[in-house]
Formats: sequence, C-alpha cells, structure tokens
Amino acid sequence: MDVANRLMVKGKSALETEQAAVRVLQSLFPPLLLVLYKALLAPIGNGQLAAMMLARATALSCQWLMGTCSVNSVTLPDGKSWSSGVFVEKCKYLEESKCLGICINTCKLPTQTFFKDHMGVDLYMEPNFEDYSCQFNFGVPPPPLDIDKALKEPCLDICTNARRRRELGKNSSPDELGCPQV
Repeated sequence: MDVANRLMVKGKSALETEQAAVRVLQSLFPPLLLVLYKALLAPIGNGQLAAMMLARATALSCQWLMGTCSVNSVTLPDGKSWSSGVFVEKCKYLEESKCLGICINTCKLPTQTFFKDHMGVDLYMEPNFEDYSCQFNFGVPPPPLDIDKALKEPCLDICTNARRRRELGKNSSPDELGCPQV
C-alpha cells in the first residue's frame, strides 16, 4: 500500500502512474517468460488456453494480495463461455487502500495493460466499489475508457483523498488529490 500511495501522491499523471505500475508487474516475471508466453501460448485456440491458464495461476498465486478468489466462467463477446474468470470475493487491496483512484490507476488499468501488452491476453477487470469484489475476465477485451463503468464511479466516501478534497473545498483538482483521472 505504501508503494501504491506513493505512486498516487507524487503528482504524476494517471498515465504515468499506470505505466509505473505496469513496470512493477513486468519486474515480477523473467523477461523471457513473458516473450515466450505471448508468442507461443497466447495464440493457441484463439487465446483460450492462455486465458484459462492465467485465470488459474491468478487464483492460486494472488490471494495474498487480493483475498479469497475462485475461477469461474466468463462470457466472451462472441457468446462463447470459457472457464477463464477469477472472482475476488473481497479485494484486500481495495479494502486496505479505501481509494477508487488507487484501484483504477495502480491495479485495474495497469493489470489490463500488462496482460494484453506483455502476455498477449485480453483482460477486463470489473471492480465492485460497494462490496469490494472484483471480477477478472481473461479473454475479454476491456471497453474503451470513455465507457468503462468503473471509470465513471465517484470517489469512495471513505477515501482519505476524497475527505481531504471536501475539507479543502472545490479549489483542488482531483488529479492533485490522487483521484481517478484517465
């Protein structure tokens, strides 16, 4: 959380924050593994094998960060169903940060970008800011930013950045306070 908070309050733009978070994700993998995964596994069966493998690996390896999660089925744009989803019951990352901007700019957008650009697999993440659950949809492309529901949500009432903005009045811009701007 310290790293995420530092990324958000350094005064960087949302894009710079996202790019920094993608670099962090890249650093977790040996570079050759990412290249090989994208080149050899991602193309198999229109990405189905890669998407299903990533769902299982995510559910197994990321519970320390996200909390209890399980693999589920997702519906693709063509109507097919793949067992390539991960449902996070209550995201510890969002619950701990209490900040929609941290969720969007240091998790959702960078993670979607990382899997697409570096592993060759589409990912659409759907955080639920009411119950802190999150649905990962591997194999499903995210919608354009201007229609992504998560990016239209207001700051969470419990967000320290939102509270600080209310205290300072409307003179501060959301960017200055770490709120989601894309």
